[in-house]
Amino acid sequence: MRVLFATAELSPVATVGGLAAAAAGLVAELRRSGVEVDLVMPDYGGISLVDETTFALDVPDWVGAATVRRGHQPDVGALTTISIPGLARSHPYLQPNGEGWPDNDQRFFGFARAVAAYCEHVAPDVLHLNDWHTGPALAALHAPPPTVLSIHNLAYQGVADGGWLGLIGPRAGHYEWWGGTNPLSGAMALADRIVAVSPTYAEEIRTPAGGFGLDGPLRHRGDAVIGILNGIDTDVWNPATDPHIAANFDARTLDAKEANRLALLGRFGWPDDEVPLATVVTRLTEQKGIDLLVPVLALLDQIPLRLAVLGSGDAALAAQLRAAGTAHPDWFTFVEGYDEALSHLMFAGADLFVMPSRFEPCGLTQMQAMRYATVPVVTAVGGLVDTVPDADESADGLGFVAARPTSVHVLAALFRACRRVSKKRRRLALQKRMASIDWSWAAPAGEYEELYRSLVVSDELPAVTP
Repeated sequence: MRVLFATAELSPVATVGGLAAAAAGLVAELRRSGVEVDLVMPDYGGISLVDETTFALDVPDWVGAATVRRGHQPDVGALTTISIPGLARSHPYLQPNGEGWPDNDQRFFGFARAVAAYCEHVAPDVLHLNDWHTGPALAALHAPPPTVLSIHNLAYQGVADGGWLGLIGPRAGHYEWWGGTNPLSGAMALADRIVAVSPTYAEEIRTPAGGFGLDGPLRHRGDAVIGILNGIDTDVWNPATDPHIAANFDARTLDAKEANRLALLGRFGWPDDEVPLATVVTRLTEQKGIDLLVPVLALLDQIPLRLAVLGSGDAALAAQLRAAGTAHPDWFTFVEGYDEALSHLMFAGADLFVMPSRFEPCGLTQMQAMRYATVPVVTAVGGLVDTVPDADESADGLGFVAARPTSVHVLAALFRACRRVSKKRRRLALQKRMASIDWSWAAPAGEYEELYRSLVVSDELPAVTP
């Protein structure tokens, strides 16, 4: 079975958010299971391929000259890149000032049109599109192969001017959205299956609260909308072999986790005592709910709890976190930016990992934390619901869940979590449970492969004449 898998991000070649890790992890696992995956992404520039071949694509004039490069990329294996004028940039989406490139519509509508041309050239058994950047490909395909559309984050839809409807292809009418062009809504209407990246998220996006205006069209698709939970790269996130942490450990040697806790305390200049240690590794955005922690920071010494945050993003939020670190250095610290080695140590050395998201399609960091036997404290949204049963409510609980994304509820969940991890025997029971779970891509990839095969079989069945 041959699958054309198109994505705007791919870890570690072009990484912005969870799409990059999900694309890399799923494709790698599918290939291990024997699926022939043609992995296609934009050529942002500087992508070196071994044994490279190139050819030109026939695309409309508005796209510009399109070139396909195929070869081997050391980190991801076989890779196909497509270049069109204006696509190569220093960042896939953002200018140095943090604003989006003003021609992102031209760039990604052009890329999607080139994906459609490439699809016609290679004739795959299944076309797998990801998010809005590739969605317009279906506008140009008269007779597409069975198609899967994965929604990694419905908040980003790429809505553009209505003038694009006259350019993107003969099925552009499906993309009309209140006078504009919505590359995600059209793809949702035309794809054979729509896959949200967790079962709970698949339900949330069909409600007015979580649908970002597209809940109606998603409800209209009925059973075509499903949820498949993402996995994580358990080779990269493996405490038994991780070179970035102070001491390696696994489910049988959890006592060695303590050396990482001591290393993390030393990194932040905090004493070795009985106060629980919590960490956050995140982008500083409204979605991630880090602002919900700001009112809580002055109260941490009363729980008691120490908290360290590593992240970058919103400048105003970063300023608040810096100020809190200055005001409360004994129990809170903020490290601005991203440090790969430190992030691994923060997963390995903490007692608790905090993730107060307002919405979370799947979430990867809560699974990464549990892989390192660090107890998650999360909100009851999206994939967090599917991965973190509350330990106070279930005998198989893994963490602590704030019922709603508010500061009060997050504080209550933190208090419950500290009470549990302060008792070594009860903490160890949670850690053993978490460390025994397979968070890899094996099961999710199996679900995708089953989905692909069901679509191919149904596409091959003869039509039934009434």
